[in-house]
Amino acid sequence: MCSHWNKSAILVVLLTRLSLPLLGQEIALRGQVTDPQGKALPNASVQLIPHGSGARGLALEKTISGSDGHFEIKVPSAGEFDIRIDAEGFRQVIVSQTIHPSGNFETTIQMGQISAREETVTITADVNGTDVLSPDPAEKVFVREDLLDANPGRPGAPVSIPGYPIETASSGIKAPQYFAPGVAGDHGEPIAQYIAVGSYLVPNNLSANAHGNGYSDPNIFIPGVLESVQVDGGAFNVREGNHSVNLAATYGLRSRLDPFITVTGDYRDVDVVAGFSSSPDSWMAFSGSYGNGFLDRLEHRQQYKFNGERVIRAGNHRLTLFGVGYYGFSYVPGLVPILALNSSDANFRNFGDTIDPRQKDQTHTALVALNDVWHLGGGQQLELSGFFRTYNLSLFSDFGQGLIRQSEFRTVAGGSTNYVNKIAEYLSLLAGFDYEREAPRRDDLDHYGLFNPSAPSYYGPFTPVDGNNVTIGSVTPYVAAEGGLSPYFRYYVGWRRDEIDFDNDDLLHSQNSFQKWVGVNSPKAAVSFLPKQSWYAPLISLSFGQAFFTEDPRSGTGTTAGTPVATSHSYQLVTSKTLHKTDLRLTLGHVTSSAELAKIDPDTGLQFNEGPSRLRFMTFAVRQNFSYGSLLATFSKADARDLDSGEPTPEAPRTLFDLLGTIQKLPFRLQARGEFEYVGTKPLGTGCLPNLSAECTGTPVKEFRGALIRPFMNGRLDAGVNFLLARGYTGQTTENFFPSDTQEVVGVRIPSYASVTFTYRFGRPVGP
Repeated sequence: MCSHWNKSAILVVLLTRLSLPLLGQEIALRGQVTDPQGKALPNASVQLIPHGSGARGLALEKTISGSDGHFEIKVPSAGEFDIRIDAEGFRQVIVSQTIHPSGNFETTIQMGQISAREETVTITADVNGTDVLSPDPAEKVFVREDLLDANPGRPGAPVSIPGYPIETASSGIKAPQYFAPGVAGDHGEPIAQYIAVGSYLVPNNLSANAHGNGYSDPNIFIPGVLESVQVDGGAFNVREGNHSVNLAATYGLRSRLDPFITVTGDYRDVDVVAGFSSSPDSWMAFSGSYGNGFLDRLEHRQQYKFNGERVIRAGNHRLTLFGVGYYGFSYVPGLVPILALNSSDANFRNFGDTIDPRQKDQTHTALVALNDVWHLGGGQQLELSGFFRTYNLSLFSDFGQGLIRQSEFRTVAGGSTNYVNKIAEYLSLLAGFDYEREAPRRDDLDHYGLFNPSAPSYYGPFTPVDGNNVTIGSVTPYVAAEGGLSPYFRYYVGWRRDEIDFDNDDLLHSQNSFQKWVGVNSPKAAVSFLPKQSWYAPLISLSFGQAFFTEDPRSGTGTTAGTPVATSHSYQLVTSKTLHKTDLRLTLGHVTSSAELAKIDPDTGLQFNEGPSRLRFMTFAVRQNFSYGSLLATFSKADARDLDSGEPTPEAPRTLFDLLGTIQKLPFRLQARGEFEYVGTKPLGTGCLPNLSAECTGTPVKEFRGALIRPFMNGRLDAGVNFLLARGYTGQTTENFFPSDTQEVVGVRIPSYASVTFTYRFGRPVGP
């Protein structure tokens, strides 16, 4: 017996001694990136991605090629991987590579055909890149700095997403909102927004917000840190939960920043941005904005931003840490009668384009998020993530019935874990668990009396309308499977279960307080047909999903508790095809939502009663890349209606058109870009003169944004002119001005402006 144990002990010791060198051995792949002529290409982004994941695959490891084009990248385990190379001025290259435990030869990767040096935007519409983490045939916008919409006269919108206009009714301090065809985006409709920290989707929505329901706030981003924006139809990904009904936008961050400083300004505004990378795995950026805007009321706007990211590699772990700091203050314009401004009514003409000079907005927030991707070997990985955020709002606004004050302070915390196992080409598994807790405190709504233009210094007594402490917590398990049924068909099936706890403590009317749990099931499914490129058949993807969004649990001055959760069913058909280097894409969508009683009216303190509703939309996009530029056209038509009354959904745009073009080589080394957006007339409800039962309608909105840029000093310095030519009003809705009960079509005038910009890049010259 002792002999047996002695032999076993000796065997264990031998195996341990033999295994130690292997356990300590780190697999690395070395290589060099070159241009089409074979010359060394420095500062190229080198990413190791799962084999077959394509342009949308999540990076397992990242590095940057050195001054001689050489790179060394860590490999979590032996096996087959893809190497994705991105370099300024060249087409993206993806090559397959088999990695052995040892004896890997140095590889040389040559970049392909040279592209326009400053290509503004690339849209990918193919479904080839679908995987268990991103099953929807999404549209992805790869952002270049010269597309970013950060001009001081138009703050708040960090990037223009083609085909998705944005509302910036309050100078960009109050959270602006992208909106989709048929969706009334200015009132916090269920549109989700995420920040990709590593591979963690950090939610950026503010549920049960004091000035809306489900607002997302893109103000927090410094435009230059964004690398991509992925837009999908929502409802088709088990990782996308609350608010992912009509649209989900995920902001991707850059892996590094070349040191730069940008100054943009005009005679009323100035914007300063600076960023740098202290290492290939970290970056920081800072922004300060000051301005008065272009309306009658001087804004005295201030905005300060900090964004930063750090990637830490430890063995098979890749940790990503991301942080945000934001402060904004501004006197804001007000909603004014659009049609009556041109009338002879002296009272309306006195409003000008600012109804109440006491209006102002102050917001500050801080966010920190951490993502740990642990590569377990083969196709397996475990992800552990978490975030914490604080948010404060103090908003004074006048919607016609008098000045209101909305204020809150909230803390938001969340955590996530998921496990991915790519068993084979026909089967990848995903299992995960999410936790989130939002806690708005002193979610207050107070009301002043009507503003009198003849006595602008008069302040009536504050009357409390609503005051609550709200807690919304959720625990969510989810599972999904994805794979290829054949070389030409892929599938995705998933299921998500949200258990949501609502705790509403009404500080003014204790009888309206309540606590309840609500459970929501969200099945997901998609099937995609992927023909060969040589076939005439298009790519086709059909998706189905159930989704939900949490409503405002406050009762306000009403006597009935609102709907805590509204649910929806979504169907989407996507087809795309490339013909003669022209990309064509057609999307058809159908979304039905349940009835809801929620969304506190800031004037009355009562909830809106909406639905059930149905949205149908069609979007057609055409993209053409030229040798020195690109052209993208997007057209959307939608019909959104209340199923009980048959009336159209108020404030939902029926028609959207977007045309985006870039030209990289003009005489005198000039580069140009331009984008034209058209938002058709919106239905706004009833109650307007002369026919109180007829549909009130707004006015179309037309905007043309453009820029002309010229590089100097071998590309170290860029100088340019930005401009906006606009006609129309943003934030269009209906309000009645006390003491009248008649509705007026109101909005905020969109001003035209021009500004100059200078960007200086530190380090080596980037031009020829």
